[in-house]
Amino acid sequence: MERALIFVRGRVQGVGFRWWTRSRALELGLVGHALNLPDGRVEVSAQGERAAVDALVELLREDPSTRSRPGRVDGVVVQRHAAREGTTGFVER
Repeated sequence: MERALIFVRGRVQGVGFRWWTRSRALELGLVGHALNLPDGRVEVSAQGERAAVDALVELLREDPSTRSRPGRVDGVVVQRHAAREGTTGFVER
């Protein structure tokens, strides 16, 4: 198990990006959240099997999107962390 804190920059607020991210994360069996930040980025915390976390990161990065990702992604920064106990579900914040 692993947790990634992913910061996504671009036109990612107000376009359904958090909802889309939540849907992909749930399909991959991940838990965590997607949160709009005041500076216009979206913070994604995704926890689960490393392969599933890596798959979500690739979906967030791919250009052009093969999964109809809304908005436009200009950059993705990933920080890897140890998994947190007790995290359940995947929510939009």
